[in-house]
Formats: sequence, structure tokens, C-alpha cells
Amino acid sequence: MRTRTRDEWLALLDEHDVPAGPFNEMPEVFADPQIRHREMLIEVEDPVSGRLPLLANPIRLTATPVEGYAPPPALGEHTAEVLCGLAGVTEDQLAGLRARGVV
Repeated sequence: MRTRTRDEWLALLDEHDVPAGPFNEMPEVFADPQIRHREMLIEVEDPVSGRLPLLANPIRLTATPVEGYAPPPALGEHTAEVLCGLAGVTEDQLAGLRARGVV
């Protein structure tokens, strides 16, 4: 593979009807005309980091568009919700886990 560039390999594969596509680094992904046209890069406001770039949902529905993107949660932001609400851990058990440095 080191004998040719990525573009040379893609051209050769295309000549022989071999389905192939490039492996792009992130800047190349977002420079792609189709990605730009589909507005796949969005920004959200994060209270700590400021403006964060995020990938938009690729599914586009006319009647019910995907809206209201949120920044990723902070470390431990949903710990109590998950452990108490979904895993059945009591508040006392959660306090014990926190005291021991488990969560």
C-alpha cells in the first residue's frame, strides 16, 4: 500500500470496478461537499467549554426534524439518575459508594 498514494489507489480500484472509498481524517470529512451540503457539522453551547462542534443526526425527517442538540454530559452528571433510577440503588447506598470513592 505504501507504493502509491491514497488517490492513486482509489483511481486504480475504480478502473477495475472495485468498490472503495477513502479513509478520511476529521478535517477532510467536514470539508467534503456532501457533508457540508447536508449540514452534518453543528455547534452547541457547553457551559464549561463554550462552543463545541458536534455531528448532526444524519436522518432527516421533514415532518419531525431532529432539533435541540445538547452538549455531552459532564463526568458523573447522570450517575445518581442511572444508579438510583435504573439500577435500583438507594440514596443511602449511593452515598456509601461516593464515600468510598467508587463513584
